[in-house]
Amino acid sequence: MGVALRMEVTQVMNHRGLCLVTGASGYIGGRLVPELLDAGYSVRCMTRSAQRLRDHPWAGRVEVAQADAADPEAVRRALDGVDVAYYLVHAIGGAGGFAGKDRKAAHSFARAARDAQVGRLVYLGGMDPEEELSPHLRSRAEVGRIMLGSGVPAVWLRAAVIIGSGSASFEMLRHLTERLPVMVTPRWVHTRIQPIAIRDVLHYLVASADLPAEVSRGFDIGGPDVLTYAEMMHRYAAVAGLRRRLIVPVPVLSPGLSSLWVGAITPVPGGLARPLVESLRNEVVCGEDDIGRYVPPPPDGPTGFDRSVALALRRVQRADVATRWSSASVPGAPSDPLPTDPDWAGGSLYTDDRSCRADAPPERLWEVVEAIGGERGWYSFPAAWRARGVIDRLVGGVGLRRGRRDPRRLRIGETVDFWRVEEIEPGRLLRLRAEMRLPGPAWLELRVSEEDGRGLLAQRALFHPRGLAGHAYWWAFRPFHDRIFGTMCRGIARAAERPPP
Repeated sequence: MGVALRMEVTQVMNHRGLCLVTGASGYIGGRLVPELLDAGYSVRCMTRSAQRLRDHPWAGRVEVAQADAADPEAVRRALDGVDVAYYLVHAIGGAGGFAGKDRKAAHSFARAARDAQVGRLVYLGGMDPEEELSPHLRSRAEVGRIMLGSGVPAVWLRAAVIIGSGSASFEMLRHLTERLPVMVTPRWVHTRIQPIAIRDVLHYLVASADLPAEVSRGFDIGGPDVLTYAEMMHRYAAVAGLRRRLIVPVPVLSPGLSSLWVGAITPVPGGLARPLVESLRNEVVCGEDDIGRYVPPPPDGPTGFDRSVALALRRVQRADVATRWSSASVPGAPSDPLPTDPDWAGGSLYTDDRSCRADAPPERLWEVVEAIGGERGWYSFPAAWRARGVIDRLVGGVGLRRGRRDPRRLRIGETVDFWRVEEIEPGRLLRLRAEMRLPGPAWLELRVSEEDGRGLLAQRALFHPRGLAGHAYWWAFRPFHDRIFGTMCRGIARAAERPPP
């Protein structure tokens, strides 16, 4: 009787319709999917790599459609039978020409939605104040207008800074405030901003799926507080229990210099920091509150800034961050298949193989492997790893400080410093793909097995050189491999032999 009742309730809930979520592996999309499921919708996730969604806790409850937003035929197939489509794709952090790529992808998606007779489009973008916009906000606004002009009923939710554990804006605010008790800052710290909590953003996104068909327009959404960035840093310090920060604005820091400064202090790399910083020169305050005519406020009321920060900090401290800004792919990162042998058709392949035994069971050895990077480091020459991270930042890479979402557990697609998890088989294999700037793709594999009741670690670094620069890079650093990789293998084994913290 109980089982039959649960089946009937599930069927009724799923009658709310089918939602397509693009960008499901990203920060917003990864949090929206479970909210839609809990609200009773069926969900289909559109992603360029189905593998990237495999380890999410909700993966078994959704359909997955593999498609690139710029591929009209693949998008059309993904939209088949969809009632509501969420467009959460953008190229922030990419190289020049990102606006053109966003425009092309948005037009392609909008046409496919119209051809598939989708009932509604929902798009989350930035504010659209009546002033000269930064390139990032200008591109976001253009995509919003494309959605509204698609011929499909559409909602464009316009938000300013989103405060939530793992968001790029929150990480930037957190690290600037915590690391700099005295700050010499650019003039944009006095720009007025209306931040909004991630939980409120998700509330409006879910509610937008159920709006009447005649509603097709943009809505400003924001929290109850309007603050300058300087006030946000002061209030963050108060919530976090820090002393009041001394902020000295100066007129000489351009957005370019500011982004370098942000990149040097925070985990957010310069390629992502620059569009965020440039957007802060625009006043982003809600010009209307019309969303309230169609959608009730969040159950606990709009979340104030102080409470947003407290909730985010609690998540960070508990290592309970559901998604993170670094979850999205890095534009331009290599996506070549992993070479499997030296005779690979792609050309030369350099490898460095090590193995170490640990006087500990393989389960304990795996715990150390899965927790590598971030605060625990890489078990060999920390100064050398930090120097490599600094060099990567200087040449426009992501650097070492991206860290990890969770200090103990990993899933496919997550970042570990300047690596990304390409494959993980719990208890057995961790494969990381390099996202630092290199003249060729590189991987690091860590395999755990058992030998005579003890853990055996097989460590393998692989590098596929591109051109003469790639070969020169490998041989220039070859003398350091014995020290770095050899010490790393032994360091992981020794860490496994110590009692777990």
